[in-house]
Amino acid sequence: MWNKDGIHWFVYLASAVFGLTSGMFLSYKAALLAVGCVAFCALPAFFFECRRKRKLRALALDMDRLLHGDYRVRFKNYEEGETEVVANELAKITDTLQTQAEKLRNEKKYLADSIADISHQIRTPLTALNLTLETMGGREAADPLGGEAGFGEEYALRLKQAKQLTHRIEWLIEALLKLSKLDAGTVEFVRETVTVEKLIRDAAKPFGILMDLRGQTLDTKKVMRDAAFTGDLAWSTEAVGNILKNCIEHTAEGGLISVAACENAIYTEIVVEDNGEGVDPQDLPHLFERFYKGRNSSGNSVGIGLALTRAILLVQNGTICAENRREGGARFLIRIYKGIV
Repeated sequence: MWNKDGIHWFVYLASAVFGLTSGMFLSYKAALLAVGCVAFCALPAFFFECRRKRKLRALALDMDRLLHGDYRVRFKNYEEGETEVVANELAKITDTLQTQAEKLRNEKKYLADSIADISHQIRTPLTALNLTLETMGGREAADPLGGEAGFGEEYALRLKQAKQLTHRIEWLIEALLKLSKLDAGTVEFVRETVTVEKLIRDAAKPFGILMDLRGQTLDTKKVMRDAAFTGDLAWSTEAVGNILKNCIEHTAEGGLISVAACENAIYTEIVVEDNGEGVDPQDLPHLFERFYKGRNSSGNSVGIGLALTRAILLVQNGTICAENRREGGARFLIRIYKGIV
């Protein structure tokens, strides 16, 4: 525990004392006195070295806290000496990091507020446009043959496409707004017990009619009874719903989408599979990136749904990955670890 100078000093002192006692014929009492003198002289150096080690360990612990994002660390409880020099430099770095982190938080909040304002400004004319389209649709329904007050079959088709486009724009605005709030850290997630059975039921509900029209089946027999995790039900429903939507779009009519779930002491696992066309191997590493459109994407895809899913899961201490099944189709693996960070 001593440094080299301390050891050299101790050896020199011991040699001198024992040399002295050897000249006195190394009597028993003289030897005890020599050992006592050496121990007495060495104790201050020993305690000083122990104190120095404690300071360095405390400094190392503070540095570790700082590296893990705890900017409340204060390097001011160190006295003069070699540790004080290091502590002063670390204090300067901490202040700089804290200032930059606060600035970044403010910028993210400003960005989220700006996007929310832009979304509101876009929603207003979109709402008016939807009302206009509904009115026009009502008039066309009143005279479907395209008489004097009608619009004809071609116009009805254009009207339907316009409605679909406005709904798509509304969904995109809403998704971008949610992503910006997640990025800014302004979303407060509810801590509640979420059962996987209810989560899947709520996530699949909006797609029930679409799956019926396409003749697709949702199999949930492998969902473990009472499997659950601590999280936010509404946001988790949004995340899983985006995965189901992706599977529905990439599975042929009459296809099968299955969900399995289990829970252990470490995490709750949810697996969503389909027997569709699968994911192009070149797209797999980029599947959860924002605005990434894979080679098998539909023309209406904007590449935001899976990115939103990943962002929601990350906030809830979760992970997601995708792979292709040997039997054909895609597999999405979700793990939500115990506790929310």
